[in-house]
Amino acid sequence: MIISWNTTNACNLYCKHCYRDAGVKAEEELSTSEGLALIDQIAGAGFKIMIFSGGEPLMRDDIFTLLARAREKGLRPVFGTNGTLITGAVAARLKETGASVMGISLDSVDPESHDELRAVTGAWQGAVDGMRACREAGLPFQVHTTVMDWNMPEVERLTDFAVEMGAVGHHIFFLVPTGRAVNIETESLRAEQYEKLLHRIMKKQAEVKIELKPTCAPQFMRIASQMGMQTRFTKGCLAGISYCIISPKGVVQPCAYLNISAGNIRENDFGKIWHNAEIFQTLRSEKYQGGCGTCRYQKVCGGCRARAYFYHGDYMAEEPWCLYHGRKGY
Repeated sequence: MIISWNTTNACNLYCKHCYRDAGVKAEEELSTSEGLALIDQIAGAGFKIMIFSGGEPLMRDDIFTLLARAREKGLRPVFGTNGTLITGAVAARLKETGASVMGISLDSVDPESHDELRAVTGAWQGAVDGMRACREAGLPFQVHTTVMDWNMPEVERLTDFAVEMGAVGHHIFFLVPTGRAVNIETESLRAEQYEKLLHRIMKKQAEVKIELKPTCAPQFMRIASQMGMQTRFTKGCLAGISYCIISPKGVVQPCAYLNISAGNIRENDFGKIWHNAEIFQTLRSEKYQGGCGTCRYQKVCGGCRARAYFYHGDYMAEEPWCLYHGRKGY
């Protein structure tokens, strides 16, 4: 099971697609002591992988203390970061303290395009320098790309760049309109483009040794099956089933893009929230509506619950960006 903790709302960038609308540290973010207790509860609830994200997690003064506790408790700590704060010394300390993998965002092979999305000149170079620092420290890293209509043609080139840089994986995130991303919803993909790109990614996977992982695109499981490809994954959408996130203030929700509270760890033990919250119980029922409810790939795909909620107001509704929906001929 995987959990992501948005450790802070503070960030040194101001990305146009940020689901957290990050920038300035939020009031009443979890303290060090609360964070340590939370990590203990996460381990106690049976989670195995802990993602430290943000905002920018490296802006927390106590991040190495939190990282050390996660490793001590038997969790596999990984990071979601913009990479710009990873110097050689930081990379070495992350590795020494127990970080397993750094996920570094890069949205274009063109520096100006990446910087425009990230709203800070030099963000591209900072991310690439961060990758080099990880590589030199022997700290594994993967490239994270948020795909929209303008950078869709260069996804394979970004994979090649990830290979060239020595990344262990390229994770491709499909935009879900939430946070600041609502303002660029028109740049998100639609069903036909979505389907074609997933086929391209699966085809590229057969050509490279690093792992390619579409995220917030659960239909990749169906497409991999249709193409006769094996993956290590068992289900597309994990929200509330074997994955959840925690906000900087301790709010638990199914995923970063499904902004519905399941509870707050300041009011209840995380394990109790994870096991008992109504929204988690509903998601685990897999009683989807529309085409998702009748699709033969329901169990391995599940559709994007956050996208269903954004477009239909019902997180168990039909996934709006799917061409299949149980129809014949696919």
